Amino acid sequence: MIKHHKLVIYTDGGARGNPGPAGCGAVIFDENGKSILATHKKYLGEQTNNFAEYSAVVLALEEAKKFGAEELQLFLDSELVVKQLNGEYKIKNQDLGKLFIKIHNLKQNFKKVSFSHVRREQNKLADKLANQAIDKEPRNESRKQ
Repeated sequence: MIKHHKLVIYTDGGARGNPGPAGCGAVIFDENGKSILATHKKYLGEQTNNFAEYSAVVLALEEAKKFGAEELQLFLDSELVVKQLNGEYKIKNQDLGKLFIKIHNLKQNFKKVSFSHVRREQNKLADKLANQAIDKEPRNESRKQ
């Protein structure tokens, strides 16, 4: 596998019913954000939207580690989760707190990790993967491009 210095990653998670059947997706691009290197999706069972959003970030960080990247730029369409991950908002939910700690620990594998908010229209592929994960439950898929 080719080592990449920087990766651009789009993540999304969703639940139908909130809580309800949930899934998450991640799209890993090269440092220019032009070429897709891999896509990942995962069915999460009965969960909330926010749990699914956090799970998408966990999935992305675990998969990005395999590329040997030093820097990650993640884009999410959940402004709440971005602000929580950036320390602007507190996390009150215990389950999300556990995922936050897992994300914090996974971040230690990289020199720099940033989280930014994007509009839903800019996150269509990750959204599609999250929905596919829900539709095809309980199979998880990873694809290298």
